[in-house]
Amino acid sequence: MSYVHDSRVIHDADAHILETPDWFEGFAEERIVSRLREMLEPYCGEEVSQCRAMHADPEYRARDSEELMTRKNWRATGSFLAEDRAGALDLLGFSTQLIFPTVSVGYLAALEHRDDMDLLYGTAAASNRAMSAFCSGDSRLLAVGYVPLADLERVPGAAEQAIESGCRALLIPSRCPRNHATSHAALDALWARAQEAGLPILFHVGNPDELLTDAHKNNGAPPVPDFHGGSENFTSVSYMAIPAQPSLALSMMLLDGVLERFPELRVGVIELGASWVPGLMRQLDSAVDAFSRMEDRLRTLSLRPSEYIRRQVRVTPFPAEDAGWIMEQTGPEVCLFSSDYPHVEGGRNPLGRFERSMGRLPVESQERFYRLNFEDLMGCSFGAVSEIT
Repeated sequence: MSYVHDSRVIHDADAHILETPDWFEGFAEERIVSRLREMLEPYCGEEVSQCRAMHADPEYRARDSEELMTRKNWRATGSFLAEDRAGALDLLGFSTQLIFPTVSVGYLAALEHRDDMDLLYGTAAASNRAMSAFCSGDSRLLAVGYVPLADLERVPGAAEQAIESGCRALLIPSRCPRNHATSHAALDALWARAQEAGLPILFHVGNPDELLTDAHKNNGAPPVPDFHGGSENFTSVSYMAIPAQPSLALSMMLLDGVLERFPELRVGVIELGASWVPGLMRQLDSAVDAFSRMEDRLRTLSLRPSEYIRRQVRVTPFPAEDAGWIMEQTGPEVCLFSSDYPHVEGGRNPLGRFERSMGRLPVESQERFYRLNFEDLMGCSFGAVSEIT
């Protein structure tokens, strides 16, 4: 029996691969392969080789189904072996999964604020090729490609490369680029290409500690244990910083008219929580009320900002959040299901936790959460996958 134990269609808007030290080999230019290996090795250590042996052990494989949601990271079925991922999806029972990188997302976001544009755009192109190759064995696996925003002249080419590589969604940094706004007019070429291709633009969690100085850890008490059980030191205070970057990025796109000019564009806000979204919707509406007398850009908007969000923005709550309450506040159009498989943060039973918080909602709203809002987000890029579901 699969993790989804009934006949419902459920799409997973957030799942991952775990990069191994050789992840970029065969996909990146030779001059940067060694740098990318050095970047990945500290995150992998000896665990990858140990887990390769586990996944080759028939006794370990015999327990794939019963231990599906308790194994995390490299120990999880299909976490880094492409040949196992379709089988993992069968065991999960989700109709499709959006597949993100893990370590590469944070590395690319950091490169956006450094000076080596060749490394940034070369790494993004290699990641997109590797992601598409990993997902190529099963049409239910939807690869996410990264489009760096740091160099405005390179953005259109990077978007085209991601699309030509076979990526089914375009990930951009939620942190504002170093030298221009996320809503810069030159990025209209990106929004236009995504809209034309029917591919969504996505934001994904990065490193919330970028917004915090080290002083926030000095509270006069012993160090706080890390949520992941590792050395990252992701804590409750780090968690509180997560909405800052995506809310600012969305605000720029809304107030500068990106969603007005591109009404078919869809934006996904993934693994960034959603409890903050109702407040953002109200604050954006009040910003228009307060500033429209002085700002021409606000008077060109044909909808209230909250209406653009309902029409074009889709967000994944964390399993620990009250998804039912969020949907009551935002409307049923906004929220999406996600598992974060195979990461620790997704927990052992994300479906069960969402079920408990959403039981009071109408069946139609639950159908939107598990299926329809995802299909709206993916648009034309959903393609033949919709036939499977």
